[in-house]
Amino acid sequence: MTHLAQADSTTQRPDRTPRREVSPARPEGAGRDGLPATEVVLSFDDNRLASLVFGQYDQNLAHLERRLGVVVNPNGNHATVKGPRETAEQAGRVLKTLYARAKAGASVTLGEVDGAIEESNIQRSLFPAADVGKASFDAVVTRKRGPVRARNAAQDAYLRQLKRHELVLAEGPAGTGKTWLAVGHAVSLIEQGVVERMILSRPAVEAGERLGFLPGDMREKVDPYLRPIYDALNDFMEARHVERGLQTGMIEIAPLAFMRGRTLSNAVVLLDEAQNATSMQMKMFLTRLGEGSRMIITGDPSQIDLPPGQRSGLVEAVKLLKDVDGVGYARFEEGDVVRHELVRRIVMAYETASRHEREEREERLRNPDSPADFHREGDSEGLKRMLARERPR
Repeated sequence: MTHLAQADSTTQRPDRTPRREVSPARPEGAGRDGLPATEVVLSFDDNRLASLVFGQYDQNLAHLERRLGVVVNPNGNHATVKGPRETAEQAGRVLKTLYARAKAGASVTLGEVDGAIEESNIQRSLFPAADVGKASFDAVVTRKRGPVRARNAAQDAYLRQLKRHELVLAEGPAGTGKTWLAVGHAVSLIEQGVVERMILSRPAVEAGERLGFLPGDMREKVDPYLRPIYDALNDFMEARHVERGLQTGMIEIAPLAFMRGRTLSNAVVLLDEAQNATSMQMKMFLTRLGEGSRMIITGDPSQIDLPPGQRSGLVEAVKLLKDVDGVGYARFEEGDVVRHELVRRIVMAYETASRHEREEREERLRNPDSPADFHREGDSEGLKRMLARERPR
């Protein structure tokens, strides 16, 4: 149980020494936005759970400070949040949400802090004050991990699509949780008895280099390509259950190239890295869907490893099917990356560079008579022209 109290910044309080200095100097009694500061005081019943909420060396509180622009001073099982009234109250709601999750046995990581912040944004815009603390994001539940809640609105929409449709297409950058949540949903369907087996598939396309022939049987040959799915399986299932499922056929590894002619009934079928499936392979895979089955297709169109000239089956399928009745579609953006804050910045940097290249290419097409700059062309033609100009006559 948490207790919350508010006090105006003019109220006299004992001096406290902050553990971190995270904000620039500002006038006394003013928040970061120049607004009057408010203090929100939280008291937690359990010191151990409070320490889990605060994080090791108070890292969760530091992350909360950076995200919301407030100052949080912990003291035993108490925490004082200081900042503009609206953001200070939001930070208090986030800490209460994290405490409730810790009390339920869930881990409290930096990702959970981000998720609670995103959830509080949704609550603030959709729910009245009386409903603060109400869970708004959807969750997937498995025996090993319990409820795994979405961390942002995109993941929430994705989980809702998975529960509503028999076929779901999901595209977006790396680190947004497309595959991980799909595996968690597949495990939950198995455990609930909705389907009888799980079929995992992936195109056997290397990322920029050729591995040659791999030794072993079929499973051993495709293991390197499906390792990310195995990692997700082990997150949601005990290792012994994964191994038993592989031996009994409840979990099946099926290379995309060998799916032709099959009818997949009473199964949840996951195709990962679908951006590397050709148009022919994608059509073949989509038509395998049988009675009582669910199909999930995930991929990142910005990381296509197909040979030049071959069209991505995922890009084509999204264009053709995303508005078809009964087909779910989820789109993730760069800002939805949850893997690591640095991964989010890396993805956004690459996307910004790619956007600039597209704009320059379109500008050259609109103005073909403009002087050519070989540094901006991005291919060998500019270099060839420069060498031709410098060649002695």
